[in-house]
Amino acid sequence: MAFWLARERRDQESRFLQRFDPRFWTVDFPRPAMASVITTSPDSMRVDVELHHKGELVGLIWDSIDAIDHPLLAYETNRDYSNTILSFDWRSERLATLDQPNGPTLTIEGRDAAGQPRTWYVRLWNYATGTNENASVTLPFSQLESGWTLPGEPINPADIDRMFISLVAPGFEPGSEEPLDSRVAGYVRISGIKCDGRHAMLELGDVRLPEHGEQIATAYDDQYNQSPSRIVRSIVGLGYRNEVLHYVGMSHFPRLGYTDQGDLHVLEEGTICTPAAQWHRSFYDLCRKFEFEVISSISYELFDDYCPEPWKQRTSSGEPALTGWVPPSTLLSPANPDAMAWVQASALKFATFHQQENIPVRIQIGEPWWWVTPSGEICLYDDLARIALGGDLPVINDIRSPLAQDQRDLLDDAGSLLAQSTAEFTQVIRAHAPDAEVLLLAFTPTILADDMPDLYRANLPDGWAYPAFDRLQLEDYDWLTAGADALRRSAYSLVDQRLEYPVELTDYLAGFVLDPTDAEDLWPFFDDGLDEARNRGIGRRFVWALPQVARDGYTRLAPTEENPMEAFDDVLYPFALGRNTSVAPEFSTAVAVTASGFENRNSLWSDARMHFDVGPGIRSEAELAELIAFFRARRGAAKGFRISDPFDHSSSGMTGTPTATDQWVGIGDGLRSDFALRKSYGSGDDPQQRPITRPRNETVLISIDGAPASGWSLLPKGIVRFDVAPPS
Repeated sequence: MAFWLARERRDQESRFLQRFDPRFWTVDFPRPAMASVITTSPDSMRVDVELHHKGELVGLIWDSIDAIDHPLLAYETNRDYSNTILSFDWRSERLATLDQPNGPTLTIEGRDAAGQPRTWYVRLWNYATGTNENASVTLPFSQLESGWTLPGEPINPADIDRMFISLVAPGFEPGSEEPLDSRVAGYVRISGIKCDGRHAMLELGDVRLPEHGEQIATAYDDQYNQSPSRIVRSIVGLGYRNEVLHYVGMSHFPRLGYTDQGDLHVLEEGTICTPAAQWHRSFYDLCRKFEFEVISSISYELFDDYCPEPWKQRTSSGEPALTGWVPPSTLLSPANPDAMAWVQASALKFATFHQQENIPVRIQIGEPWWWVTPSGEICLYDDLARIALGGDLPVINDIRSPLAQDQRDLLDDAGSLLAQSTAEFTQVIRAHAPDAEVLLLAFTPTILADDMPDLYRANLPDGWAYPAFDRLQLEDYDWLTAGADALRRSAYSLVDQRLEYPVELTDYLAGFVLDPTDAEDLWPFFDDGLDEARNRGIGRRFVWALPQVARDGYTRLAPTEENPMEAFDDVLYPFALGRNTSVAPEFSTAVAVTASGFENRNSLWSDARMHFDVGPGIRSEAELAELIAFFRARRGAAKGFRISDPFDHSSSGMTGTPTATDQWVGIGDGLRSDFALRKSYGSGDDPQQRPITRPRNETVLISIDGAPASGWSLLPKGIVRFDVAPPS
């Protein structure tokens, strides 16, 4: 299907919005603080805050540059705030008040009149009327002054990059990591937001793409800083409908508390912090209003700093399972009842949010697995896993090496333990909500890696077989971008054989592009992956994930109405072409003659268009009648057909008998399994390459390193597919 990586808006639909629209504010903060912003009406928003240290600061941010939204939906960049007035009503509780030192301050980042970078600090209390927690604030940017008291230093309103309002705990101490006496849970409600003056309006992208049949994934760890209304607006505008797969994350939703040892860890009862709870209720409510069902994804992964040490999976040497993220997350042990109780309790909280907002309860168990380190150590050896798996366990220091029978048996037992943990998770959800749908997500390139042939025993247990879950979801983007189609097909086959989920109960996830510099290279793979899944009969396909879709401008277009007329009839021209037939290849080349007489040449076609004059081959009225009938059956030039070139119809020279070593068609890399037939003309580094898309199947021969090859099949359009990818 067609797609586009949009970099900017080009005459697409737009409208105007009031600058400082509450949907487009963001929040940010250092760990372990937590905050969220939600819209409560078209001119109001609420910011919830949880703070643990005296030095934590939350910023409520307005950016002059919209670097978050998809280019077709973003608001215009305008750094000029001259003669612009922002006014609003302020209400806060349990945070530093407007009149206190370090109370709410508008920090403005930009440049002075000479173009030098500057930061100004505008005390909101200087522009407020009312009480220190309930006031009306008016900010005339052309008259704003920085400083504790007025008069102060005037700001330059004509060149502002961004501004933010700081929110801190009472008694804030800049830079301090000293714990507060108790957790501070406060909020700010900003209402009656109004912008007047010269630059009060901004142009806003307002596209609404037609529905294209794909679904979208969101991620709270990546989008906690945005309002839910901004996110849902993007989903609808980009043509996604029906379902949203929402990864609740592993670092921003839990409530934290101090242990007796002074560590800040998640609370064992699985409490959701207030900012995350408010955000998710708003998100689910908006999804319901736009007729989206939400799948909330809960994983066995947790931010390492917040995880109790006994909960972590470990290698045989006792090292914790740590992912490659910076800072890292860790994997929870399926053998630890406290860790699993926390996962289940967290899932129940989100299931309750679903119920409160009147949307179906749909919970995904996201990629539960035993972690394998980059050196091949599998993390089966935390204390409780050792006990659950039999005590004196054989050591697997490198799962990529050939394993003994007792090591394979250990992996089977670990798989059973993993399946038991997911079964208990499922039972807890269904006991809470009998109509709930529970889904499982598996990442095949890891659990079925070809250099770890026994890992599936632990991480694709047969205890997951249908109907253990209502739906099975698969993602394979590492293989997809590597062109490892043979591994992808082999994985589908193994999963189908082992778990037996009907195709109508199987979903596909495409993505993701971690590095934006890879966008041009990788999005075509993911777009093709969606098409390939659709062709396999996969009805629910998700793009992973919205932050990258918006960042890279990925724009999936609706399918065009298919032409009911097939443009090619797979029939042979009925007459042999004799030596009197004329055949002429034609290229399109642009030749530009310069003033000095030199010529610049540009070849516009990669392959020749062939002209055949078949008239001399017609020798009777009967043959002429047959030719006319053939011509009419093709509806003139509407349909193509096969024709055998008498002068060039072989891979061996022009007309020789084909052999398996005539034409080089590709280089194996151990992953790629599909190769397109082609014929080369000319020698040197740049021969003309002719794709062979309509070969006579019975004549095709293939070799690898000069030796005849087997284990391949010929697909339409001249594609040779190997059952196992040829080696490098």
